[in-house]
Amino acid sequence: MAYDDPTTLVSTDWLAQHLNDPDLRVLDASWYLPDQNRDPKAEYEAAHIPGARFLALEDISDSRSSLPHMAPAPEKFVSRMRALGIGDGHQVVVYDGAGLQSAARMWWLFRLMGKTDVAVLDGGFPKWQAEGRAVEDLPPVVRDRHMTVSRQNQLVRDVTQVAAAAKLADHEIIDARAAERFRGEAPEPRPGLRAGHIPKSRNVPYRTLLNPDSTMKSPAELKAVFEAAGVDLSRPAITTCGSGVTAAILSLALEILGHRNHALYDGSWAEWGMYNDLKVATGEA
Repeated sequence: MAYDDPTTLVSTDWLAQHLNDPDLRVLDASWYLPDQNRDPKAEYEAAHIPGARFLALEDISDSRSSLPHMAPAPEKFVSRMRALGIGDGHQVVVYDGAGLQSAARMWWLFRLMGKTDVAVLDGGFPKWQAEGRAVEDLPPVVRDRHMTVSRQNQLVRDVTQVAAAAKLADHEIIDARAAERFRGEAPEPRPGLRAGHIPKSRNVPYRTLLNPDSTMKSPAELKAVFEAAGVDLSRPAITTCGSGVTAAILSLALEILGHRNHALYDGSWAEWGMYNDLKVATGEA
């Protein structure tokens, strides 16, 4: 199926049809783990969707935090977006070079700042290129545009809130990491972190929500994946992962399913796995 919702997910066909719209802004938000050995900025400079701007997650994160790429203050978000010529009245489409990996995090950041005219490109740059669509290596022409934001605090959770949710069991805590990491059978890529998962959380590895070409599965298939993992979709949800990036893929999928009561644990396992006074579970959920 083709997604064509400019608030969640759009297809390559949709983007191609709207690429020359005056108020469309395309954003390359590619980001990779160190073991992927990829340079997102260099790849962007070599080839990108025409008119696309590039923004590294590190440049739109809270540099004061010791945790990786935490959400920035609204003032920093506005500053970065204005520098890219992105502002009020723009329809934003975010993509990444993995297909669907870090683009969802940028989508979530926009939502956190109260901006809903933003969608992820389904299948990302790999699908765009595979279809032989136009690319360029030119920097975009940027014109400053005013942006107003309103931080939606209900979309994010801190460690204290997540610990309370785990203790009270009043939320579905959903972990996007691979099953081996969730069960505590594989070491964490970041040094110094314990292995395992937040007690009473459920495991929905983000790749189980994607087709082989890294496009999102259909709503019916998404619902089946969550339910097979034991997630009750009628309950409020908190998404989590290694560092708050792929958790946003779960958030995006929940939004597609019409689940409106969900938040993202920004510190994720990079924070929870660091503190010995927080309980850790291993094995299956």
